[in-house]
Amino acid sequence: MGILSASNSITRYHVEGRLESPVLDNILRGLKKNTITEIEGDASEKMVGWTSFDKPYQPNFDGSSFVFGSHLVFSLRIDKKNIPAKVLKKHYMLETAKRLAESGREYLSRHEKKMLKDHVINVLNLRIPAVPNVYDVIWKYEESILWFFSNLKAANEELETLFSNSFNLTLIRLFPYTSADLVSGLSDAERDDLLNLSPTKFAG
Repeated sequence: MGILSASNSITRYHVEGRLESPVLDNILRGLKKNTITEIEGDASEKMVGWTSFDKPYQPNFDGSSFVFGSHLVFSLRIDKKNIPAKVLKKHYMLETAKRLAESGREYLSRHEKKMLKDHVINVLNLRIPAVPNVYDVIWKYEESILWFFSNLKAANEELETLFSNSFNLTLIRLFPYTSADLVSGLSDAERDDLLNLSPTKFAG
């Protein structure tokens, strides 16, 4: 989901930690280190990495192209191959029949079946294109705030893992409790009160 979409879902994060100077150089290094690579013609089922906001299918971070004023703007891309179940079943059954005919046997062992299925999946993954999903990121470094344009659990988990691996910083999702704790300037006494709060159940 992108910044320029007609409708958006956004997850807000607090960025825990600071980078050493020069900050932009270290961010550029992290982005390049984990830039997404293509998996077309590869047996991989999924690839996750950073890509450019303006050219998500031609990632290039040279020339500080990810810097927009005081904001850093780039995207998370998740490429995934999905083999339809019926396609997998068809090719698995064809390959099974071929193996049985070649061996003169009536059955394959459980291990052989698993190995055969893995082989069929790898062969199909070499043939089918990956489906790309692009999720935009806006990072206001000086304020330690990041906006991620998705609420999907899997996408958020991929972001948090890749961000940590790229920049050695931790993303903390901001919802009412964490917002109060991290960005509201609470005193020690107020933070103790917050820790002792319990959820309220509302009856419909």
